[in-house]
Amino acid sequence: MYGKGALMISEFIRKADLCKKSIDALRPLEGQMLKQVKGFYRIATTWSSNALEGNTLNISETKVLLEDGLTVSGKPLKDILETSGHANAFDYMFSLLKSNDITEENILTIHRLLYCGIDLEAAGVYRTEPVMVSGSNYPVSAPGEIESNMKQFIIWLKNERKKYHPIIFAAELHRRFVFIHPFLDGNGRTARLLMNTALIQTGYLPCVISPYIRSDYISALELSHKEPSRFQAFIAETELETEKDFMRNLNLNLPNFKEVQEP
Repeated sequence: MYGKGALMISEFIRKADLCKKSIDALRPLEGQMLKQVKGFYRIATTWSSNALEGNTLNISETKVLLEDGLTVSGKPLKDILETSGHANAFDYMFSLLKSNDITEENILTIHRLLYCGIDLEAAGVYRTEPVMVSGSNYPVSAPGEIESNMKQFIIWLKNERKKYHPIIFAAELHRRFVFIHPFLDGNGRTARLLMNTALIQTGYLPCVISPYIRSDYISALELSHKEPSRFQAFIAETELETEKDFMRNLNLNLPNFKEVQEP
């Protein structure tokens, strides 16, 4: 089903779904519990996603900025604005929780909220200039191709979603979007927000990609130009680790992953 690496991907997904089943037993998340979970991932994904792109705020500084509104002395203004912008985009992402769709307007709004503090004119607007992705051997869409490529991407989002396991769909959404690279900047962060939109809409936790595994993330993405399963496996494993960390934080027992599942 997933091409090369299918067995590895299937095993990650099997384990992730076992964790999800345990987490689902806590639902519906309401009141203070929902507030805590949302706040935790608002900070975690904002810090990790920005750090992947070189932002210098650590997770404690991110927490202080987002929860207390206190800026950190000695940090670049751009890093502060990126942090606030990502948190605003996360809040919008969370508002799409009960939707079954991701539209072009959703994509443009996420980027606009993410990037408006950095460059208001470029926020939520497809680029008209060519760009190069540092460290990649593959070109992204030329400016003249972006509108048509995004149109095809939106059609794929609408028509193909049910053909994939939710985690694989989220990984493919990220992969296909970032290969188009429709914006002047902020494409990686937007891709991760879109991926997490798809995950939370199907009851999964937002996938937290730690900057400490940045090289693995970039490598999997690069290799997936020829072998999409490389990135699918990376995201499936990372989502599994995100769920396991969540369960440990709540002192929940992890599932018996070795237990044989009945067909």
